Amino acid sequence: MTPQPLDPSPWVFDPREWPEDDCVAAGADLEPGTIISAYRRGAFPMPHDGQLLWWSPMRRGVLEPAAVHISRSLRRSMRRFAVTVDRDFEAVIDACADPARTGSWIDRPIRTAYVRLHHLGWAHSVEVRNSDGDLVGGLYGLAIGALFAGESMFHHETDASKVAVAALAELVGPQGLIDVQWQTPHLASLGVTAWPRERYLAEIAALVDRPGPEWVR
Repeated sequence: MTPQPLDPSPWVFDPREWPEDDCVAAGADLEPGTIISAYRRGAFPMPHDGQLLWWSPMRRGVLEPAAVHISRSLRRSMRRFAVTVDRDFEAVIDACADPARTGSWIDRPIRTAYVRLHHLGWAHSVEVRNSDGDLVGGLYGLAIGALFAGESMFHHETDASKVAVAALAELVGPQGLIDVQWQTPHLASLGVTAWPRERYLAEIAALVDRPGPEWVR
């Protein structure tokens, strides 16, 4: 689906005004145009203690698709699962939002905003299913040109989320970039590195205006 045009946001995201801190702003809204405008400038929303905050980490976790690390065990897991794209976006975001998960942050307004962006052609999901057809892993995020901004992922079976990341890297391709917000040990094992904010902002300036992949699998 081709992303639909969005109304411009009244809010301005200007990196020149941001503090040297991961959290760069508070307030604004979750209208589609606001969210996409923020991502194009390197910021993303994440609520905390009931307040809508905007983040642009000083050390940004990124995955260059050509550098994804697929171990032998992961390659075996990839043969055990089936991967689809955009078949069940709402089930994926609901699994990511499970309040029983440690660090769960996806609240109702965030869910509503990203489901809306999915219907507008901006947000996408990668689903991983086992041999019984059960959804056991996946991820979702935003595709803005050649940049894929990952929001969250989950797994109910070993390696299912890693399979989703590997499939995403193949889909985005070597000319694109995957933003994962923060590097974690789990993501580092897949090849995720941390870039200084300045480098990340410089790189995405061109990426967000390049043609992106076809979201079909």
